[in-house]
Amino acid sequence: MDAIETGTIDGQNVATFVSFREPAWHGLGTVLEEEVDTQGMLSAAHLDNWNVRVEPVEVPEGYYAFKDQFRTVRTSPFGGSDILGYVGERYKPFQNEELFAFGDALLDGGRWETGGSIKNGTKVFGSLALDRTSVVGDDDVIENYLLVSTSHDGSAAIQASVTPVRVVCANTLNIALAGAKQTFKVRHTQSMQGRVQAAREALALADTYLDLWEEEMEILTQADITNIQFEELINTIYAPNDTKAGATRFQKRHDTLWDIWTSDTIKPVFGTAYGAYNALNEELMWNRGGRGDNSMENVSASRSGFNPVWNAENNGLLKAVKQFVTV
Repeated sequence: MDAIETGTIDGQNVATFVSFREPAWHGLGTVLEEEVDTQGMLSAAHLDNWNVRVEPVEVPEGYYAFKDQFRTVRTSPFGGSDILGYVGERYKPFQNEELFAFGDALLDGGRWETGGSIKNGTKVFGSLALDRTSVVGDDDVIENYLLVSTSHDGSAAIQASVTPVRVVCANTLNIALAGAKQTFKVRHTQSMQGRVQAAREALALADTYLDLWEEEMEILTQADITNIQFEELINTIYAPNDTKAGATRFQKRHDTLWDIWTSDTIKPVFGTAYGAYNALNEELMWNRGGRGDNSMENVSASRSGFNPVWNAENNGLLKAVKQFVTV
């Protein structure tokens, strides 16, 4: 489950999430009306002073371990300490403060939009607004963000990613593009020292990626897709199997996709391949592990690299749309 952490502090129910001006759909966490610095963001999201550390695991008497065992532990914002995961001897913990400082350094500052933790504190993320706004087609506005994220359980590196977000439906539109670096990672066995410049050079502050991304999306806006073709596209991508359960799943997805395709959020780009891709992407994001079971964090950080399966499927959807309109 990707749920935002919740707990009690000084008798109050709180969540480890903060957003600037706009509340998240899940209604959890703190909404800041005024811009704050990095420390203010960490504090408001209850991400500061975790003191993530590595401790040896004691082997019970009568047992033998072939190698030393270690675990990551934090001082919980809700009191006491939590075991977050089990790691190898070379694992280096990074504090939440270091993660956010990394994001700050990449942009020489910048406005923090969100910050939070999910999966019982094992995953932490933050997002900064980029100065660059994209417009696809006539008036479809795309805001761009730098996302920073890491894990405290050994499952993910420190990562910086560039993410376009379609404002009208808060739909992230990450895609893999040849020749454009979208993500930079620092493993938990490396030092952060000197990595900022390398990250800046790799990401090129997103310009190359966003240039190519805009070109890809602009091509899709020029390709028309009728309702009949959209139906064919659904059947091509999600052809049901012969089982009753498979047919039921297909029908549910089919109906959801049509609801999205004919919704107000798609209306500005309706009838185009770009609109079809957005509808498919939105169904993938929101209706499978999203709003329905209250398990997702704020959308601007929801796809910040924790789910490679989702990332791969999203790219598969784009490929299918492009192939469909060129047949």
